Amino acid sequence: MNEQQERAIAQGLRAGEPEAWRAFYDAYSERAWRSVARIAGPNRADIADILQESFLAAARSARNYDHRRGTLWAWLAGILRNQIALHFRKQRRQQRIDEPTVGTEVRPPPDILEKAETAMLVRKALSSLNDDYGALLAAKYLDDETVANIAQQEQSSIEAVRSKLARARRAFRETFDRLTSDISVSPSGQTDDR
Repeated sequence: MNEQQERAIAQGLRAGEPEAWRAFYDAYSERAWRSVARIAGPNRADIADILQESFLAAARSARNYDHRRGTLWAWLAGILRNQIALHFRKQRRQQRIDEPTVGTEVRPPPDILEKAETAMLVRKALSSLNDDYGALLAAKYLDDETVANIAQQEQSSIEAVRSKLARARRAFRETFDRLTSDISVSPSGQTDDR
């Protein structure tokens, strides 16, 4: 999408025009689905719920969109990340309520637990980053976008995107390292959060 098309859609969104909302949804729904799925996990119902809440949040805040602060995708990506964070908070609260009594839990094999735990830590680290870094890392490593393509979408130079990408990787690494250092292995071989 070029800058002129994006501005026309943004203007239509601010005015509440149904055609602009259809164009916005058509342009970004698939990319949004992939981004949410990579962070929130494979549960289709969860992804659909997060997307629905995200597009509703976009509708509520469309009048505040300012193209000088970033592209439509960057704006939507920030909304997606906020909705994913809200989803995880709700999920954690529900898990505390639903936790089984000690000794009644069935555990999957350790290798499956390790893979699931690593995926959860990656998702948690990504959702902990600021919106710019999270969206940039998702675009580069999850959506396989080129640096040149990202630069064009963000209306920035390739050098600026490379520099920001280096800072985003560093922030992710620090966050991931902090999260993994919070986990210890008990004598039974099971991991515990501290």
